[in-house]
Amino acid sequence: MAAKSKNQNIYASAAKSAKRFEEHKRSEQSKTARRATDNRFALLVSAGAVALAIVLQLAYFGLGPGQTAAITEPEPTATPNSSLVPSPELAQGKSWDAAMTIGGVPLELTLDGEKAPQAVSNFLTLAGKNFYNDLSCHRLTTSGIYVLQCGDPNGDGTGGPGYTWGPIENDPADGKYLEGYLAMARRGNDGASMGSQFFIVYKESNIPSDTAGGYSIFGKITSGLDGLDEIIKAGTKDGSGDGAPATDVKIGPITVK
Repeated sequence: MAAKSKNQNIYASAAKSAKRFEEHKRSEQSKTARRATDNRFALLVSAGAVALAIVLQLAYFGLGPGQTAAITEPEPTATPNSSLVPSPELAQGKSWDAAMTIGGVPLELTLDGEKAPQAVSNFLTLAGKNFYNDLSCHRLTTSGIYVLQCGDPNGDGTGGPGYTWGPIENDPADGKYLEGYLAMARRGNDGASMGSQFFIVYKESNIPSDTAGGYSIFGKITSGLDGLDEIIKAGTKDGSGDGAPATDVKIGPITVK
């Protein structure tokens, strides 16, 4: 009987050990499965972040060269433009001489109302309403493309005059934007998303077109561009090649001659 009891104890102990082993095995399998799920989730999140970054990078000229932020107000207008948009006939199909200050630097301009009547009409109308007075130039790019971007009442690349318009006018077929050009900023791949934001090309830049085309060149700085050198050399606040200017840059009065 003692031997039998002893064998029973051995069998019971072995059974308990086997049970503990199976429980441990199941526990490890569960942990492994959770780790695999977590890893897959992490990979998905990582892949999603990468994809988002690529999408944002492809949103070239969101509201200026390299801009990733989109206009938040208002939504793009359909073609034809709404009644809020100044008529292109206001440009009278002619060149206009104008002057403005950027960061205290006096600039002389020529606006091309023949090749970009909608853009020039819009610019003249907003200038006549003092819309641009004291607005900050919110972006400076110093790598790859070379522009100073201005004209946003929000000061962060998201604002506009309360309407958007198109079409794209006078965009260069070769994607070359010469030093001194004035051009309209817009959303990537949306030719009806222009508003009040414009950019000054302070150094010749090659800017590729997207599905909507290029970017409306509506004028050129004819005098004073070199006065922006100090603003350009100061770079951006965060030291990157694309960001807010390190110095406070505001638009002064705009006058038409």
